[in-house]
Amino acid sequence: MYETNAAPKAAGCEFETFGRERWTRSRPSKPEVDVPRELMMNRITHCLSGLAFLSLAILTSPSLQASDPITLDPILEQVENNRIKSIARATPSAVSVFVPGGAGGGSGVVISPDGYALTNFHVTSPAGSFMRCGMSDGNVYDAVIVGIDPVGDLAMIRLLGRSDFPAAEMGDSRAAEPGDWCMVIGNPFLLASNLQPTVTYGILSGVGRYQYPSGTLLEYGDCLQTDASINPGNSGGPIYDAQGRLLGIVGRCSFEKRGRVNVGVGYAISINQANNFLGYLHSGRIVDHATLGATVSTDPDSGVAVSNIIESSDAYRRGLRYGAEILEIDGRVVQTANDVQNVLATLPNGWRVKMTYRFDGKTVNTLVRLMGVHLQDELLKKMSGALPPPPPRPQSPEKEGDKKEEEAEPAEGEKKLQQRRPGHRGPAKPAVKIPKQVQEQLVQRKGYANYHFNQMEQNDFIESLRNQFPLDVSEPEKPVTQPESGKEKTAWLIQGETDGNPAKPVSIQIGPDQMSLSMGDQKIQIDNRSDMYDAVTDGSVAGLLPALDAWQRMLREGPQKFGESYYLGTMPLGGERPLRDVMVGIAGELEVRWLSHPDTGAVEVVEVFADRDEDPAELWLIRDGDSKSMPNMLDLRYGLESRVRIRVTSWEQIPASQRDATSNEPIPDTEAPSGDQPSEPETDEVQP
Repeated sequence: MYETNAAPKAAGCEFETFGRERWTRSRPSKPEVDVPRELMMNRITHCLSGLAFLSLAILTSPSLQASDPITLDPILEQVENNRIKSIARATPSAVSVFVPGGAGGGSGVVISPDGYALTNFHVTSPAGSFMRCGMSDGNVYDAVIVGIDPVGDLAMIRLLGRSDFPAAEMGDSRAAEPGDWCMVIGNPFLLASNLQPTVTYGILSGVGRYQYPSGTLLEYGDCLQTDASINPGNSGGPIYDAQGRLLGIVGRCSFEKRGRVNVGVGYAISINQANNFLGYLHSGRIVDHATLGATVSTDPDSGVAVSNIIESSDAYRRGLRYGAEILEIDGRVVQTANDVQNVLATLPNGWRVKMTYRFDGKTVNTLVRLMGVHLQDELLKKMSGALPPPPPRPQSPEKEGDKKEEEAEPAEGEKKLQQRRPGHRGPAKPAVKIPKQVQEQLVQRKGYANYHFNQMEQNDFIESLRNQFPLDVSEPEKPVTQPESGKEKTAWLIQGETDGNPAKPVSIQIGPDQMSLSMGDQKIQIDNRSDMYDAVTDGSVAGLLPALDAWQRMLREGPQKFGESYYLGTMPLGGERPLRDVMVGIAGELEVRWLSHPDTGAVEVVEVFADRDEDPAELWLIRDGDSKSMPNMLDLRYGLESRVRIRVTSWEQIPASQRDATSNEPIPDTEAPSGDQPSEPETDEVQP
């Protein structure tokens, strides 16, 4: 999509060329006036004399002798040197994206040494599963799709071939202000055929802009506005601050409607929004954005007022009602309905964030689980029924007199997804062969951009889980794994006391097919899955049993046999950062989530959902030591309420046949007899 536009003619103006390129301006005709020849010659002589005197003064000036070196003001020189260094620091991480087969391309930016890079969803869509990426080092690398965010117009790809890619230094887009210097580095009009990107410089013209989807999936919230030159092909590329730190991902630009002329209004997705979605994109999934489950309006007297709310939303369970005034979301003050939309547009579906609101004269600080903008099938349907605008193609020389009509660039509000025409067939294109190293990292599955990367995260999770407490007490350094055929199954015996006054003795036993809880005079036993469901929906203290059972079964069976399992991404824990890794396992009617610390891998919370419209049982594991140390406290919560806190004094593994803590009956061992039937080989790793 490259076209050459002649300079627009102003009304009543003409341009002529004489020898060297020179423009002379012909004004609209006026009545002719006779000027005496003598007067005209006097004026010309006077002008020439003035020019001669000025030239002589310049040439004889001591400060402008050719032999003297030109010096700059030290401050100006420092500014220029810093600018040059910043460009040199930023350029190596910029990526020129090319769609195989010559179908266009765009730009991107590497964010980690192992090759993960960000670009736009509308840049990767025409490429599909893989693309070719050039860098300023002069090399071209194969790249594979990782995950996509079609609503926020983000995509993650991974460049292959090395493990020491130059990565961009992350900036803070929240700290950016209008007037700050910035630069855009990318591949406009696919000009980087020599792999050297184009650099344009400008300022941030605005921050916190909101661009409506305009009937498409692409929503730009809380984005940056810049006057640095952005053209087709810059999409997906980086915008840096004056120090060369990454501020965002270029995505949209406003063009003069008839000539595709850049009018100095470009938009970039903030890097803070991108950081919120990095974990979700690493999951290889097709991800969605968040909504509060309520609509709001700007009230001149009371700020942001709730105008409608879904009763099944978590916000409603936290007490938000019609007419309530929302003050903060995720730590950000909101004063208008546009502020609310800007904040929510930067958050992934399912996040639990802090919210402050005022209702009935009371200020409430709470935590809210955010809903998704779309249902999963709805999101996939919208994607399958639409295509992004075609990316720019390299310019090819045209024969004289041969003019090709090209598509106009979408105007302001741009980038409408063009619908596929039913039954439309274009010219056949030769199939592009997928490189072997791309095939090795590509697994297709519904709901995923690339399931391979979710498998990698699942394997990392189970490996980490089996190398933290509880290890096999018979062999302290041996991880807990699936018992070998013929060996007796084991159970957990956890003992302690309630954290109250007076303290009550507690004994918990979790076996393969039965679990029990003894707390003072209260005794609870669960023998089947339906009882676990009821324990969660009732909000009782028995809710800690299905959480412990899920933890034990995941250790024993691994993600592949637990049920439908997948890596969700990262999210705050209790509204607090750093973001935790989240693994999901679905077995029967229960959905279980394990939230792990990103640095240690230690599981900090196990959540069990029985009904999406009710609070899950949350088992918080509180440790004084590292991930291999025994939790010294178990805290069972529903919503914001702690139901019971147990100080743990011992945690053992015992034979499953040992008598239960609450009865005189042994826990039955339902291990199938070995007989002569062949056993299925055990494996822990998730396979394609």
